[in-house]
Amino acid sequence: MNAAGRLIAYGAAIAVTFGGAFVAAGAVVPDRVVERWSAQAADTSYDDPDHGGGADTQPEAAPQKGVSMSSQGYVLSEVSAPQSAEQAGELAYTITGPDGSPVTEYQEAHEKEMHLIVVRTDGTQYRHVHPELDPSTGSWSLPWKWEEAGTYKIYADFAPTGDGEDTLTLSRTVDVAGELTPVTDRPLSAKDEVDGFEVTLDGELTAGTSSDLTLSVTQDGAPVTTLEPYLGAFGHLVALREGDMEYLHVHAEGEDPAAGETSGPEISFMAEAPTAGRYYLYLDFQIDGEVHTAQFIVEAEQGTENESADAHPDGH
Repeated sequence: MNAAGRLIAYGAAIAVTFGGAFVAAGAVVPDRVVERWSAQAADTSYDDPDHGGGADTQPEAAPQKGVSMSSQGYVLSEVSAPQSAEQAGELAYTITGPDGSPVTEYQEAHEKEMHLIVVRTDGTQYRHVHPELDPSTGSWSLPWKWEEAGTYKIYADFAPTGDGEDTLTLSRTVDVAGELTPVTDRPLSAKDEVDGFEVTLDGELTAGTSSDLTLSVTQDGAPVTTLEPYLGAFGHLVALREGDMEYLHVHAEGEDPAAGETSGPEISFMAEAPTAGRYYLYLDFQIDGEVHTAQFIVEAEQGTENESADAHPDGH
């Protein structure tokens, strides 16, 4: 059976494993992802005392980010956007709150009230932008043109007013018409070259525990020490899991930079990978007022119980 057929066959089991996270028309899912999903789905069985089983159950999974259009009563509307590649237009959407009305007030998070992440489901065509809010209607919008056809994930990352410090990440998928050339076999890579800068990723993702990641920026072999603050840090890292494209928890390490301060060549982050598997990483960094994006693909191995205990000695 081919990958598409196996994806359908294991659909119900995958929904159990990932909370019904991934349904995307036109998405291309590599064989290794389907095989991993089916294996993980088989591991979700446990004894249920209400159905004749034992008393032990699996621990409750951590909340997922970016795999649903709704969370905590907030809903991401359908996304209006150009329907085909290279067609210019506008991308627009609204967020409705627990009362069903459009949300018109937000807290700033990383210096913006809304972060919009757009990426094709094969991990390519990544963009991180900041739309404008119409406070009279609650609509977020910006001019938009797709470079290539395919199925895209749209992530709205924001912090509702009055809901504490936590941000929410809601997502939708958008199908873009046109000739599709999917990328199905991207190799692992911990190095990238972008706009004349070389960026190297050090550190390993380990499933089930926090991982320290360090990104180093050089140019012509020399360390770059002129990194400028961008979105409240010297770099902004987005991590997505291959397949369902779950949005990972990633936090910059160190103190917030002061205005006019520069740093480099290293930028440190802490990332939490929920499961073993392949992940796409995207680093935005700023030099001389220009933002550059380096991209990586890494494999997270399954951690041991000792590693999890060391990372979370209080059990949380």
